Amino acid sequence: MSEATTTGTERDERPTALLVIDMQCAMLGSEPDDQPAPHEAEAVIANTAAMLERARSAGASVVFVRHVEDQYPPMSPGHPGFEVHDAIAPLPGEPVVDKRACDAFCDTPLAGLLAERGVTHVALCGLQTEMCVDSTSRGAVHRGLNVTLAADAHSTWDSKSGLTADQIIAHHNMTLAGIPHPTATITVTPSAEIAFAKGG
Repeated sequence: MSEATTTGTERDERPTALLVIDMQCAMLGSEPDDQPAPHEAEAVIANTAAMLERARSAGASVVFVRHVEDQYPPMSPGHPGFEVHDAIAPLPGEPVVDKRACDAFCDTPLAGLLAERGVTHVALCGLQTEMCVDSTSRGAVHRGLNVTLAADAHSTWDSKSGLTADQIIAHHNMTLAGIPHPTATITVTPSAEIAFAKGG
């Protein structure tokens, strides 16, 4: 996994919510007929599980996001592949938001759900680095939320253009940390260093 690129401001508030993006069985190669697992999938699952434990222990909000892809049956509601991986499955009462666009805020109740809980800062992890992780990170900061991206808890696959998954992850860790916004920031840091505060 790529080393983290860390940036931030004097206002280093702790995240009050953890967003787990598209960590679904079909994406993680859980079944024999699924696509191959993404780069360092086991480490990403383990790092996500550790953050979930810390967030839950702190009483922070935890929100899961699932992608709906009607033209790919394993990513359709009702298929076992659509569900969040068992190792990091939602607990009873933890909200699950379904989306059809890369940005988890697009045409979903996510923004309102976070606002109801008083969340102003999210930690973000999941799949796929250059797709839904990138878009949701940008969507969050454009809505005035501070973002902490877990540098070692998001992943992807090698691209057809020749870029390796590791190169894609490193590029997005660097690029997202430099996104300008007048009031909000994206900080990129190793998952083990992300702490949580109770929010909402």
